[in-house]
Amino acid sequence: MTAYEMVVGLEVHVELATRTKLFCACSAAFGGAPNTHCCPVCSGMPGALPVLNRRVVDLAIATGLALGCRITRHTQFDRKNYFYPDLPKAYQISQLYMPICRGGSVQIDVGGARKDVRIHEIHMEEDAGKLVHDPWTDRTMADYNRCGVPLLEIVSEPDMRSPEEVVAYLEKLRATLQYLGVSDCKMQEGSLRADVNLSVRPVGSEALGTRTEMKNLNSFKAIARAVAGEFRRQVELLQDGRAVRQETRRWDDNKDTSFAMRSKEDAQDYRYFPEPDLPPLVIDEAWIERVRASLPELAEAKIARFQRDMGLSERDARALTAEKPLCDLFEQTAACCARPKDAANWVMGEVRAALKARGLAPDALTLAPEALARIVLLTAQGSLARDGAREALQAAMDASPDAPLDVDAFARAHGLLLARDDGACERAVREALQAFPAEVARCRAGEEKLVGFLVGQAMKRMPGRGDPRRVSELLREALRAPDA
Repeated sequence: MTAYEMVVGLEVHVELATRTKLFCACSAAFGGAPNTHCCPVCSGMPGALPVLNRRVVDLAIATGLALGCRITRHTQFDRKNYFYPDLPKAYQISQLYMPICRGGSVQIDVGGARKDVRIHEIHMEEDAGKLVHDPWTDRTMADYNRCGVPLLEIVSEPDMRSPEEVVAYLEKLRATLQYLGVSDCKMQEGSLRADVNLSVRPVGSEALGTRTEMKNLNSFKAIARAVAGEFRRQVELLQDGRAVRQETRRWDDNKDTSFAMRSKEDAQDYRYFPEPDLPPLVIDEAWIERVRASLPELAEAKIARFQRDMGLSERDARALTAEKPLCDLFEQTAACCARPKDAANWVMGEVRAALKARGLAPDALTLAPEALARIVLLTAQGSLARDGAREALQAAMDASPDAPLDVDAFARAHGLLLARDDGACERAVREALQAFPAEVARCRAGEEKLVGFLVGQAMKRMPGRGDPRRVSELLREALRAPDA
């Protein structure tokens, strides 16, 4: 397969963080009882007219500015016609001829090499409904709650050449959208979905091969596997002397393969024409500048500030900014405890590990930064051992956001605070030395590695309460004493 390279472009659909839908006042919230977030406009009743949600345009402009796009000053909506059970109007209001944003790029870093993935366009459109198949009754039911929910479709150029580049692009794009507040990007709820357009060609060739499209992939792992699997499939076809068909395919993650769904549609198949119920949209300079002035600090600016003001390495700063919920937690924790490096280590280490163990995504985190800051501070002061701090962290993650954990009270109640009085530590050291006279003799004869063993034995005599640094100091003092 080394004789071929993959060529990948993505169409990323992003559900926007608006209260209402694109063309009506129905709720755009996720979930709800089926067919309860609907009205004559989003369900396509005759005579119902759409009214554009201005907030959607603001979010589209913000996205375009953040990605370095050109904002189209005179734009319009177009009607995309197709018949499918989840589309009650039998058409979708989208943008083909004059998308709101063109150009721009997303910079990715894969294996230390940076690369710009170009943006072809960004356009606004409304979402379709959802079909739910019931295998018990062998029926398919339609839920139209999602009809009319506002989307941005971000279309890249075919600039990606590996699954790693595809995932890096999606991660960077997701982080940018989250920092902007454009979308929560919860893939498990369908807020971020990607269609993969992939073709293969001989290495060194500039001509594009026949592409296939894989629809609505909603996890980074599935996308990476789908890209690798479709690449293998197309290369095997070409090596066998067969042609790749232009078609839409469905990726089955359990079977690690894709299946043909239908022949790939082109624009003419949708019979696009300008949307007759919406006037053209004129975006003036004042509108653009108002949105530009509202843009928040994005990841690259945070990375520079974390290095400049907090003394973090570029590697740590990039790791912290990769996920906005974790970045927010870090900033708030660091502000509470005034120990940014320790806070960074805890967020990247213990907090990430706890999320993984619980099977949670960072956006599900409800940990109060005040509680984490107190854990960080008590650990740094030597009042909490690492194991006790981890126990407190688990309790803090279990606490309600409305009633954060009182870390000090929890540590006292569970005996997690380390003994600070020398009397308890001295007794533990004395007992350890008396229990292991042979090891003490070898240690005094120069076997330095046994110091750690003896410290461990002393710590066992005050489980969860000993300050290891103080125990080590007292043990070394005892070993130097002539009667040790």
